[in-house]
Amino acid sequence: QVQLVESGGGLVQAGGSLRLSCAASGRTFSTYGMGWYRQAPGKEREFVARIDWSGGSVAYADSVKGRFTISKDNARSTVYLQMNSLLPEDAAIYYCNCINYGGMRYWGNGTLVTVSS
Repeated sequence: QVQLVESGGGLVQAGGSLRLSCAASGRTFSTYGMGWYRQAPGKEREFVARIDWSGGSVAYADSVKGRFTISKDNARSTVYLQMNSLLPEDAAIYYCNCINYGGMRYWGNGTLVTVSS
């Protein structure tokens, strides 16, 4: 089992920045990658960014490219999402996701990001 705890959400004005953190605990030794998804009211959960835990390669949704940066701290088993130039459409609950080499996927409880226009 892997437990994921997100933090860093909050209220920010459009154009502002937030940094989300996700701390993993438990059986993290078999982690293949971690990432962030988001879900806005009335919409489906969508992919935001991911990072491979060993090599560090990253991928982003087109909607956040150039504005968001995902990074990791292996020693702390923590993944970060730096969000800059936030737009009202970025408002959502952001969920941390972890997948291990066995294909098991884990989710955090989410952190709310609100962007005022």
